[in-house]
Amino acid sequence: MSSRSFDVIVIGSGPGGEGAAMKCAKEGRSVCVVDQRHLVGGACTHTATIPSKALRHAIQRFVEMRHVPGFRASPDAQPSFGDLTRTASSVIARQTDMRQTFYERNKVEVVEGHARFLDANTLEVGQPKGAVDVLTAKAFIIASGSRPYHPPDVDFNHPCIYDSDTILRMEEMPQSMIVYGAGVIGCEWGSMFRMLGVKLNLINTRDKLLSFLDDEIVDALAYHLRDMGCLIRHNEEYERVEGQDDGVVLHLKSGKKIKSDVLLWANGRTGNTNDLGLEQLGIPVDSRGNIKVNEAYQTSVPHIYAVGDVVGFPALASAAYDQGRFAATHLVEGRLETKLVEDIPTGIYTSPEISSVGRTERELTKAEIPYEVGHAQFKSLARAQITGRTVGMLKILFHRETLELLGVHCFGDNASEIIHIGQAIMSQEGKANTLLYFVNTTFNYPTMAEAYRVAALNGLNRVF
Repeated sequence: MSSRSFDVIVIGSGPGGEGAAMKCAKEGRSVCVVDQRHLVGGACTHTATIPSKALRHAIQRFVEMRHVPGFRASPDAQPSFGDLTRTASSVIARQTDMRQTFYERNKVEVVEGHARFLDANTLEVGQPKGAVDVLTAKAFIIASGSRPYHPPDVDFNHPCIYDSDTILRMEEMPQSMIVYGAGVIGCEWGSMFRMLGVKLNLINTRDKLLSFLDDEIVDALAYHLRDMGCLIRHNEEYERVEGQDDGVVLHLKSGKKIKSDVLLWANGRTGNTNDLGLEQLGIPVDSRGNIKVNEAYQTSVPHIYAVGDVVGFPALASAAYDQGRFAATHLVEGRLETKLVEDIPTGIYTSPEISSVGRTERELTKAEIPYEVGHAQFKSLARAQITGRTVGMLKILFHRETLELLGVHCFGDNASEIIHIGQAIMSQEGKANTLLYFVNTTFNYPTMAEAYRVAALNGLNRVF
């Protein structure tokens, strides 16, 4: 057993932990990062964001290649699902190597093992081979991430029942699939499998898809998922899941029964707080393992912070990184750098993808803010016509009197890239945040970015 002391210990090396560790280290603090994995990067790099987005890209390329003359004639041109998932391995390796250098360059010690609080200033770290480290620190930042939620009555050991982590280990392509849960993860995976031609039932426990998005974007997503051949069932809840030799039968409380080759459970995630020893410190955890924090990301014990998925919404890798820096800034400097967590864009990698920043029409109407709308349909843009990716639109919400940008919503190819132009203008102070920027700026032609000029002119035509 060894014992060492640090200024700050960070639990978890995902985006939240990395952001926190780098900020503390650069401010001259001695920092240690504890992670259960042998390699840094957290679930984001190894089981969630990076693998699934790399897989999505591989699927898109494969689907595009189907239209190449003579492609179908090659017997080797039909990869298994395992072949497609393995395309992510090189990306994961490069991401891991790059992130490892961050810790080495900033002299941050990384310890592998499971961390557990012995008291408010001491951690016990159980290493894989049985050794135990005792680490003490003046402050802690919990960035332990999350894992797929497993209801106790669903047998995840059955070979046909998967979650969003284990689906990456599936080898053969199923003919049919049930995706239970139509949140971000369910919609992303559902659209991927539909691109591959898998017969899909998407089970939504609510009355509409992704209700936190702008209604027009939600409607567009629902339309295009159905247009791809996805069957969406709203307001349904499972009664039981029956694993069989040749597949899975989902029994719904409404009386419906659905059978498919495999079931992907995508109904929520659970914070990785089990056996962290938080109970004895008086740090409350909710039913989904999430830690309650204040505006500075402090728990009920002020020198212990928590960031990322383990605090719940928005549970985005991009948000987690900023939350880590935000918490570390408060820890080191004692100030709230609130701009780091304002107007974080959402990036949802369905096909086509979705991204938004700022407020929705629903929110603006409820707040009685006089706004107007500008649209640009991708089908009218020359660049979209050239690439053949004409599905989608850009939507700008702006104050009809001051022309201040209030929200930007995009549905279509490269939406998560396109959104940042609007985000940059929205973040400007005073009169610099104006719709007129897009009217008075020359955009390259042909580009997708010129959608901003089209949408701005479209919106101005409604102002009188």
